[in-house]
Amino acid sequence: MAMVIALIVIVVASLLFHFVSPWWLSPLASNWNRMDDTLTITLVITGIFFVVINFFLAYVLVRFRHRSGNTAPMDPHSGHRAAYRPENRKLERWLIIATSIGIVGLLAPGLWVYADYVRPPHDAMVVEVLGQQWQWRFRFPGEGGRLGRTSVDLITPGNPFGIDPKDAAGSSNIVINNNELHLPLGKPIKMLLRSNDVLHDFFVPPFRSRMNIVPGMVSSFWFTPTKVGRYEAMCAQLCGIGHPNMRGYVVVEDEAAFKIWLKAQPTFAVSMAPAAPIAAAAPSTAAGSAAGSGSLAQGKALSQSKGCVACHTVDGSAGVGPTWKGLYGKTETMADGATALVDEAYLKNFIRTPTAKTVKGFAPIMPKIEMSDAELAALVAYIQSYGSPPGKTQ
Repeated sequence: MAMVIALIVIVVASLLFHFVSPWWLSPLASNWNRMDDTLTITLVITGIFFVVINFFLAYVLVRFRHRSGNTAPMDPHSGHRAAYRPENRKLERWLIIATSIGIVGLLAPGLWVYADYVRPPHDAMVVEVLGQQWQWRFRFPGEGGRLGRTSVDLITPGNPFGIDPKDAAGSSNIVINNNELHLPLGKPIKMLLRSNDVLHDFFVPPFRSRMNIVPGMVSSFWFTPTKVGRYEAMCAQLCGIGHPNMRGYVVVEDEAAFKIWLKAQPTFAVSMAPAAPIAAAAPSTAAGSAAGSGSLAQGKALSQSKGCVACHTVDGSAGVGPTWKGLYGKTETMADGATALVDEAYLKNFIRTPTAKTVKGFAPIMPKIEMSDAELAALVAYIQSYGSPPGKTQ
């Protein structure tokens, strides 16, 4: 009887948890309410089977329970012991019918919705999403209204999309080398998704939109944002040690605000232009202060475009790599027990040859990132701007 009670308690507790649980779907912010409907159908069908099967097990345990002294085989109609019946065609027919109806009910709505999910309207705005350990990048068509040619042979740290610089359409494409994507309200968006390394999945929960990004393939889906807001995007496939940090944001705003934001973003041609040289000396005049501010701004942009922010935090919280808050001037302990002072030379050498040393407590996974001397100086200055450990001065 203990098993019977346990089964009944499990069923009742599961139903109560579902109906009184505070963990419901986030408010819908796109046109895909049919995704929610499909999920509801799935929960109802699987819930019915769950309740029926467990209550049937409880009934069987009670109906055919063992009784003391009941050792001889008995007819089920006159005693309490079940008869061995290897064939029961009537029961099999009912099971086949019931399970077939359940499977059709589970699959048919999903197939119907998915067919529409990957078939965007003809007037949908195209946005390309690039996943790379562990950050997101985005690309919009330029003045010509189309995305430029790309090739894996052209992919570099400075050109992660592999855009052909000889293609006029590609030169005018707008590239977003950070994790924040802006979209206009009420306009259908076709998302093209690519990966530069491993399997990723672009997922925005309030949109009910997600799609696997398989290396070597271009996948797509579409949605229409219906509510203004700032929504978190994430990678929904385990893509390496930095997977939890592969987050971004989708900002939905009115079309006028979106156009202002888009106009302020650099084109591919601008992003590939050589960086202006940066003075090595510390700023001591008003002009020098302006140059220093420019260096920090460039360093911040580099930390985003090169993917540094995916592993290094700036607020002291834990990450895949050491936090930049209070890093400059700190004495780091290496995996081999040696120590090193984090100064300008240390940072430059570490960025140039990240596998030469391994900081204790962190995995040696930092890739080698190509950048010019000016870019390296700007990035180091940006790291230095987050201060030294308490009790030390820069």
